[in-house]
Amino acid sequence: MGNGTSIGRVRGLGSAKTGPHHWLMQRFTAIGNLLLVVWLGVSLLLLPNLHYQTVIEWISAPVPATAMALLVISTFWHARMGVGVMMEDYVHEHANKFACVAALNLITFAGAAFGVFCVVRLALGGA
Repeated sequence: MGNGTSIGRVRGLGSAKTGPHHWLMQRFTAIGNLLLVVWLGVSLLLLPNLHYQTVIEWISAPVPATAMALLVISTFWHARMGVGVMMEDYVHEHANKFACVAALNLITFAGAAFGVFCVVRLALGGA
């Protein structure tokens, strides 16, 4: 096939720039989402009831409010990375790819900001 060692023949043929970092971040956010969703489920099951006032009192505490904000941010970040990879793979024209990625960033940032705003509003008693 060629001269040299196996690694010498393939060196320089592929991209080794941000793939491992993106893959690790996708896994870290998935694990974080899993832990936070399990925490949310257990916390809700341990409440005496699921009336509006009970849940508001629960989320008004600092730890649940912080964990809920982290869940919102981590979920939107994870979704942005996953959908971004799909767009990079399936949108081939550069102008369309730029528009799709810009729209994705705007939507995910707005969704995360709205979610964190809602959690903060509930935590501070503005409901």
